[in-house]
Amino acid sequence: MRFSTSAVVAVLPLLASAQEDPLAQYKAQFQNFLGQMGSYIPNPGAHDPVAALEAKMGSMRMHTLTLENWKDTLYEPVAPAATVPEEWWVLVTGRNKTCFEWSADINVGHCGKIEQAFNETAAKFALTPSSPHVGYLNCDDQPILCNSWSTATGYIWSFNLLPSPAPVDIYKKRLNLTTTTSADLVALNSAKSKEGWTLLDSWFHPFNGKATELGLSVPYGYAIWAFNRVPNWLFMLIVSFASRSMMQASYRTSRSRYHN
Repeated sequence: MRFSTSAVVAVLPLLASAQEDPLAQYKAQFQNFLGQMGSYIPNPGAHDPVAALEAKMGSMRMHTLTLENWKDTLYEPVAPAATVPEEWWVLVTGRNKTCFEWSADINVGHCGKIEQAFNETAAKFALTPSSPHVGYLNCDDQPILCNSWSTATGYIWSFNLLPSPAPVDIYKKRLNLTTTTSADLVALNSAKSKEGWTLLDSWFHPFNGKATELGLSVPYGYAIWAFNRVPNWLFMLIVSFASRSMMQASYRTSRSRYHN
């Protein structure tokens, strides 16, 4: 059997990667399969590119994150040889579907207050050198992205990025949905400290997480979105049928043991 020089050259990288990680080839094939499957699944997200461009070019310099653009957007200001991380503040927000709190069976505390405070802060940051870049993620409009990050609304995420593939530190901070003001956010940035923030250490870390490494974060996002689309009555019906089937199977097993 003959092997051409080009074929041998093509195989060498695969052999090297296999020696470094015996499962690398299978991981790559699995990720490729997920990518192909994802291309056939419609994105239920909503995006207004005109409004997003106006926010980006306007006084706030606000970037709107979507499932398709979030990574390119965050890396856009990172210089190839940078040694100091570029910081982003991303507000995770939503409307009536995703941004509410429950109090005495009444949903209160919608995200309008923190959005206003964040917008005012973004305009101030745009005039202040060395301030964080700002981004906006609406979970009503981008449910898959929010689910893939396993994030809730009402948070600011602070991304600290060096050139890829350097690890990315992410801190998050919960905002009070009813009392947060722009002055609070400006003071938070002026402190130049992450005291009171939570360092993200999760399977669903957008850059360093295990689910991201295995290519599972977006499929997980779709799975949670699909699960949330199931009506409550249908879910209860499925649970009822499943529990009844389990009880019947257990009853038959116990009778069989008794007669034996």
